[in-house]
Amino acid sequence: MTFLSCFFGISHSSREQPLEVDDEFLGIHSDKVYTYKELRIATEDFSPANKIGEGGFGSVYKGRLKDGKIAAIKLLSAESKQGVKEFLTEIQVISKIGHENLVKLYGCCVEGNHRILVYNYLENNSLAQTLLGHNQNNIKFYWRTRAKICIGIARGLAFLHEDVRPHIIHRDIKASNILLDKDLTPKISDFGLAKLIPPNISHVSTRVAGTIGYLAPEYAIRGQLTRKADIYSFGVLVVEIISGRCNTNMRLPTEEQYLLERTWELFERRELVGLVDTSLNGHFDADQACRFLKIALLCTQDTPKLRPSMSSVIKMLTGEKAIDENKITKPGLISDFMDLKVRPPQNTEMEAQNASLCHSTDNLDTPNLSSEATSYSTFNTYDRST
Repeated sequence: MTFLSCFFGISHSSREQPLEVDDEFLGIHSDKVYTYKELRIATEDFSPANKIGEGGFGSVYKGRLKDGKIAAIKLLSAESKQGVKEFLTEIQVISKIGHENLVKLYGCCVEGNHRILVYNYLENNSLAQTLLGHNQNNIKFYWRTRAKICIGIARGLAFLHEDVRPHIIHRDIKASNILLDKDLTPKISDFGLAKLIPPNISHVSTRVAGTIGYLAPEYAIRGQLTRKADIYSFGVLVVEIISGRCNTNMRLPTEEQYLLERTWELFERRELVGLVDTSLNGHFDADQACRFLKIALLCTQDTPKLRPSMSSVIKMLTGEKAIDENKITKPGLISDFMDLKVRPPQNTEMEAQNASLCHSTDNLDTPNLSSEATSYSTFNTYDRST
């Protein structure tokens, strides 16, 4: 055991007792350490009324901190051993970087057996809830808003992939991990599965973790992880944002169940505009929408080397760089590796609600549908050893 203040650099008044934590937390840095008592008060003793999300590794609560800030307080389940590793990773990654399109970590609590992360609270929940879910906030996702969200996510990923040293691969880019602030600016969240990649290494072989439907084929099948795996996930997400549909929906006719397959079919028929969300009622820039969908196809190509870097993606999204349609090849399709086993979801009331949104036989990722549901934690993720 060692004193928390030794490695967090936090000074305590003489009247405060120093906090102790396990050796596994040595070397972790955070701007702020909260006591468990502080966070109990902030959440009204973790009241169910303040619960805004739940995932495989614990629950998320809305709370008001002593300084008046509203926060999202991510409470790790005491029984979750794997969750501890994700907790450590999340602090290591997100506490050292900052970007407009990434969530902000206020601090953490590692008192006793409590493992808690404290993030800035984002008013408009996740894309999974507001765009692909029941949209209880009645947010209007106009075309300009969708374009802004796609570009913002791309900028956040480009920052992780290219500006940070060592580079960061998120590994779980999906609609439920994109949160929206009051201005609908997207923020990439949940860095528990992130991997740090030194510049001199092209790829790593690792256990597969992420969400079926967003997983790049080479990663899902062989465990080969590069930044191109995130780029594939981003491409899937762009198609979801433009179409307003989940990437997989087994309730639809067979030919429309897998969104990426449908996108490729429409591209070949030069009918991509038919994929745009009908709720826009025709009020969108058709040329820009088709350009975004073509970029999504470039990002989801079966061969990783053919996928563009995120900096190139930004230039194409903003119109600074032209798209060579001749370079678009068939995407790596989810139906080609649907035999992969998925960890079964936890048997909770919230996850029972989730099944009604994007139901499939493979328990594909679905968002939490609580009244104020945000996705500060991972839902129904795929995880196997390789």
